[in-house]
Amino acid sequence: MRQIGQEQPTDFFRVIVEALSDSFDAADAAAYEDLMTAWIPHSPRPRPVMPTFVETIHVLSRVTLGADIKITSVILAALKRRFPESRIALVANRKCAELYAADPRISHIEADYPRSGTVNERIEFAHRLSQQLKGPNSIVIDPDSRMTQLGMVPVCEAERYFHFPSRSAGSDANLTTLTQNWVNDTFCEAGEAYIAPCRIMAKGDAPNAAISLGVGENDSKRIGGEFEAGLIRAVGDRFRTVWIDRGAGGEEASRVTAASAASGCADRIRFWEGSFAGFASLIAQSDFYAGYDSAGQHAAAACGVPLVTFFAGAPSERFRRRWAPSGSGEIQVVDADNMTPGEALDAASLLLEWRR
Repeated sequence: MRQIGQEQPTDFFRVIVEALSDSFDAADAAAYEDLMTAWIPHSPRPRPVMPTFVETIHVLSRVTLGADIKITSVILAALKRRFPESRIALVANRKCAELYAADPRISHIEADYPRSGTVNERIEFAHRLSQQLKGPNSIVIDPDSRMTQLGMVPVCEAERYFHFPSRSAGSDANLTTLTQNWVNDTFCEAGEAYIAPCRIMAKGDAPNAAISLGVGENDSKRIGGEFEAGLIRAVGDRFRTVWIDRGAGGEEASRVTAASAASGCADRIRFWEGSFAGFASLIAQSDFYAGYDSAGQHAAAACGVPLVTFFAGAPSERFRRRWAPSGSGEIQVVDADNMTPGEALDAASLLLEWRR
């Protein structure tokens, strides 16, 4: 197993580690920890102790954009209320930090986790990170981050480390609810998911909608056939401006461009080709959002924007329940696993018709 983790880290994490983590089963969470003891000695951690005065709070990113919106932001919101005088630092890469660039309470510590690195390289990253998290009267909040290999690599003294064990929580509740429960139990304060990107001026006539067809390089989340062109057409028939994220280029941009051209409503489409934070700002200003299981759905949910999301390729029903978008707005989740592209498009059209 050590050889696979070093020589084929992408397969090791995607096929083995993610399977154990995505099940949200306590036994699989324990199996993951047993597996990682080949690299990380396992030792029980004493309970953390809240210092009398907290000067700095380091909040580790979950590394992926959607998870930072759905989970990390709930913790940030609660901590802002609980510690109004403390410095709150989001330890994250640039893309994640940009989601909170307009929040004056949130500072940024650059930490670019090596997502394609070997197990040893990822562990070494955590050891280096620990040097950035030192300081008197400081605490570290870990929302089950990849940076610590889901809480296994120490990045500070145990007494100032607070870990949210998202994978082994016992109920089938949504991850947003589980995070809210944990942060309330731990810090006696409530929090809601939110984003605070720098505002991008949304051009075009109202009403407007936003669409993301990105799948994070996981094609099992996609619906084939004419679904994507049909979804854009269905949205374009009901909204005067449709913002579509063209992603970072490559295959996704080509696919989105082709679907838009085939939709028959090119005159209503505006493409976004910048940062995800910029697109999230456009989502926040939209009247409706549609897309696959991706970060966009969580941005829409956090902003209370009505949305339809198409869930395909989920490894389990519990995974779908845990990761479904959660927020104050109208949310429709379509289980597309057993649907043909035509059936999925019919479902989208019915939901859009119902919203009229």
